[in-house]
Amino acid sequence: MVYRRLFVMARAALFAIVGLLMTSGSGAARQAAPASPPSAAVSAIAPDDEIRRILVKRIDTDKQSLGIVVGILEPKGRRLVAHGRLAKDDARPLNGDTVFEIGSVTKVFTALLLADMVQRGEVAITDPIAKYLPADVKVPERGGRSITLQDLVTHTSGLPRMPTNFAPKDPSNPYADYGIEPLTQFLSGYTLTRDIGAQYEYSNLGAGLLGTVLARRAGMDYEALVEARITGPLGMKSTRLVLSPDMKSRLATGHNGKLEPVPHWDFPPATSAVAGAGGLRSTAGDLLAFLEAHLGVTKSTLAPAMATLLETRRPTIVPRLQIAMGWHVATRTGDREIVWHNGGTGGYRSFVGYDRNAGLGVVVLSNTSTPVGVDDIGMHLLDPTAPLFAPPPPRTAVTADPALFDGYVGRYQLSPNFILTITREDARLFAQATGQGRFELYPESARAYFAKVADIVITFEADEQGRSTSLVLQQSGVRTAARRIE
Repeated sequence: MVYRRLFVMARAALFAIVGLLMTSGSGAARQAAPASPPSAAVSAIAPDDEIRRILVKRIDTDKQSLGIVVGILEPKGRRLVAHGRLAKDDARPLNGDTVFEIGSVTKVFTALLLADMVQRGEVAITDPIAKYLPADVKVPERGGRSITLQDLVTHTSGLPRMPTNFAPKDPSNPYADYGIEPLTQFLSGYTLTRDIGAQYEYSNLGAGLLGTVLARRAGMDYEALVEARITGPLGMKSTRLVLSPDMKSRLATGHNGKLEPVPHWDFPPATSAVAGAGGLRSTAGDLLAFLEAHLGVTKSTLAPAMATLLETRRPTIVPRLQIAMGWHVATRTGDREIVWHNGGTGGYRSFVGYDRNAGLGVVVLSNTSTPVGVDDIGMHLLDPTAPLFAPPPPRTAVTADPALFDGYVGRYQLSPNFILTITREDARLFAQATGQGRFELYPESARAYFAKVADIVITFEADEQGRSTSLVLQQSGVRTAARRIE
């Protein structure tokens, strides 16, 4: 199936902003963080030597990356800590000017474009998106309600994670050929399955569509709009869709979980319909400049737009986690708010976050896409009570009787609005959580099944007839029980 192939290709954080369980929730991790004072008292970020120890363990010991750059922003200024190499076969060190694909961190730029265009009076946040699309495009509606710009930017449009007609010619460069024509074909033929605005569902389709709509309104392509409105005014000369010759010379090679080089992902500015979802490349230095503007360290004409990004918030499926315009907002210990977004492509992982009240910001960029990623590093540096994760242990699939699967098929409630659905296709078992892509489960025993896309193990509790009554989901050391619901 096209959708399953997409999920396997894009399981890195570009299209997986919220895992089954995010660190913004509660629970103990397999590898706990060192003892720290309460997060509400945090006024500075860990010293360089402590950050370097984290990177050395993640890269040299755990083999979860080949190179990571960490950028720190504090009231006293910037600093950078890097460890590792530019590529598997290139021992050159990384620095604040090293270029990475930043994946879904692009969505924050798209949200800022919207906020800026609202400030300029070019659009209203409540405008229906159909207003800015060709007249022959039939945008789906439901209950007499139209999808608005606000619905797209808060991932509550009712549109799915990805369009069902997403079928890349080159799976190693999946977004290079998804243009306006297939996007409009999808919109014109899609029927919404729930009310607009009713529920958060992280949607790359929605974010990409938002970028396309705004670019059409501005009369230029997405990259030109980002440069004119954001990167140009902020002096971010190394943040683009298309690499300049100078950026190519500073580009870190992307790698997969086996630490093997992988192709870059392209979002052609003139033809891409989803560039606003994840097409930008950038550096730690540029992203620190982006955070400095958000925190008011540098003065910018974008300040009024940035001030509005967190005003509109809607709940997500994760406790104490809200979606604002583009940014996610995690409420931590002592009601401290961490504003953040992560990202990833086939060979890169990224995290950008900040604490407005403390004046702290963190950027973490990796040239490797692995299940552990770098989100935990970014969150831990902003909030030392947030745990650091260890890599998943190696697991081996065994042979299981597919007849067992029939007893496991069903729906399991992890929380009031978070359901895990188990399905079977012939001799294969699959799981899908609310608002997430489907992934395959592999038998470790008759009752325990693991995923390859992330550190997830699901153990079924069954009665004498083999019908499960509940399950236990374990992800990154956090165990959550879920009862079967009819």
